[in-house]
Amino acid sequence: MKIATWNVNSLKVRQQHVIDWLATSGVDVLCLQELKLTDDKFPVAELEAAGYKSWYAGQKTYNGVGILVRSSLSVDETTIVRNIPAFEDPQQRVIALTVEGVRIISAYFPNGQAPGTEKFAYKMRWLEALRDWIEVEMKTYSQLALLGDYNIAPEDRDVHDPKAWEGQNLVSPDERAHFVQLIELGLTDTFRKFEQPEKLFTWWDYRMLGFRRNAGLRIDHILATAELAARCTACEVDKVPRKWEQPSDHAPVIATID
Repeated sequence: MKIATWNVNSLKVRQQHVIDWLATSGVDVLCLQELKLTDDKFPVAELEAAGYKSWYAGQKTYNGVGILVRSSLSVDETTIVRNIPAFEDPQQRVIALTVEGVRIISAYFPNGQAPGTEKFAYKMRWLEALRDWIEVEMKTYSQLALLGDYNIAPEDRDVHDPKAWEGQNLVSPDERAHFVQLIELGLTDTFRKFEQPEKLFTWWDYRMLGFRRNAGLRIDHILATAELAARCTACEVDKVPRKWEQPSDHAPVIATID
């Protein structure tokens, strides 16, 4: 089974990109972030025609997450969760369900803006609530994957120019500490399970020829429990869609589960 995550930065704009990529990537489960549309605008019929069932939590203009599952796979709809339980939040950032016994969570972590701002404080509260919830989920599901745009580059090697980014959000010590807390729960960064090329990123700014210069960050991740990570045989970044016309500023990340 191939599971993937992709911040599409507007599903309305990138709908055909998603459909085209699903047709060629062989992905069975795709977690989407930044849908930027309401539930009534979600392209259910178009994705069904492409061979995928859809679950989503949308929001106008901002945020929004979804999970697409190949129609032939079994989904336990009684396990669907939208948003972090016990954390009141109008922003649609989390959706979870169970596919063939594997717990799949699609998450769009807050950007946070600069450390010291209210939005950064919100990000810290959100990350704490997420960690607590994931800890509970792991007691129920031995095979769990947390996929999404984390808006955290865990290490300096995940940043094209660490010196230039020093002190900014996405790379701050507080954010990185929260990423480490997820690892300490027993999750594995599937990308780092394998030898990877240097300077391989998942996001590049639209401005200043970011992609052409490979001035990027690795902020999109697939973390998995030990039992699921043991079944993971590959994890890669597909940079091809980033080269398409009107692309998302993120590339998909794919993990192969044996």
